[in-house]
Amino acid sequence: MLEETDDHPETRQVLIDRFHRRVSYLRISVTDRCDLRCVYCMSDDVKFLPRASLLSLEEIVRIGRSFVGLGVSKIRITGGEPLHRRNILKVFRELGELEGLRDLTVTTNGTQLERFATDLRAAGVTRINVSLDTLRADRFKALTRTGKIDQVLRGLDAAQAAGFERIKLNAVVLKNRNHDEVHDLVAFAIGRGIDISFIEEMPLGVVGDHDRAECYYSSDEIREDLSRHYQLLPTTETTGGPSRYFRIPDVKTRVGFISPHSHNFCEQCNRVRLTSEGRLLLCLGQEHSVDLRRVVRANPGDDEALRKAIVAAMEIKPRGHDFNIEAKPVIFRHMNHTGG
Repeated sequence: MLEETDDHPETRQVLIDRFHRRVSYLRISVTDRCDLRCVYCMSDDVKFLPRASLLSLEEIVRIGRSFVGLGVSKIRITGGEPLHRRNILKVFRELGELEGLRDLTVTTNGTQLERFATDLRAAGVTRINVSLDTLRADRFKALTRTGKIDQVLRGLDAAQAAGFERIKLNAVVLKNRNHDEVHDLVAFAIGRGIDISFIEEMPLGVVGDHDRAECYYSSDEIREDLSRHYQLLPTTETTGGPSRYFRIPDVKTRVGFISPHSHNFCEQCNRVRLTSEGRLLLCLGQEHSVDLRRVVRANPGDDEALRKAIVAAMEIKPRGHDFNIEAKPVIFRHMNHTGG
């Protein structure tokens, strides 16, 4: 549904779902392809989508523009690895010019940041998240199956030099794979003056590399580990997503926790996701969706039809996910197909 508000004088309308939650945040996946093969993101025999099935860059911008016109104030570009999409800077530049969009962000594995950081900042990207689960080169290669950590570290250097408002590390923590590095990762973030969020693994798609239940390491366990080294002070700070932030006295770094299992965040959900094929996913952990690719291609130039489809989609946004780390996945799309 739509609701009137004074927060957006240019539209005076915002998206409200059937549980009276305001949807102000859109995550757009621009590709399912990636130069890494992270064990929690995809299977080792991953099959990528045919390029012809992807939304065009123009369609991505058109959908993003419609969402901003409906009161969305934050857009995050994701993948796969979004910086591998050809001519992707066009999307950043055009979205970055939209009046009413207050926060244009990107989540990346960092391998292409050395090349793109300066242009992303110039295009209007305000904040950047970099996936980094370990500081050890051997573990990095094992967790990503192919990657070289030096490439990511050079990307971080370039991002810091480019002057983004905030840079944050995202670390998915797996028991007996990297859980013993949480202190080192926080120390690394403090040394660079950047933020870090620790993420409980999402049970999306079948992965053959590990048993998710055996590898589950909760946010509470991570906090307990960190409490031996740091005083973590809870805050009410937010970046518009699900991360709960803590401060460490006298340092710039914020430590966040994204906890779909141990601290369900669905009641405050303000997000929807657009897949690279144009499916509007109303929940990360459910299959409720609307095919916006069909809408935009059936109605070229008719943004009102697109707008109506988006508004109607709010009526099927579910209350929350049904993740169960002990059970076999019931969502068979992998994270790279969903949009990380």
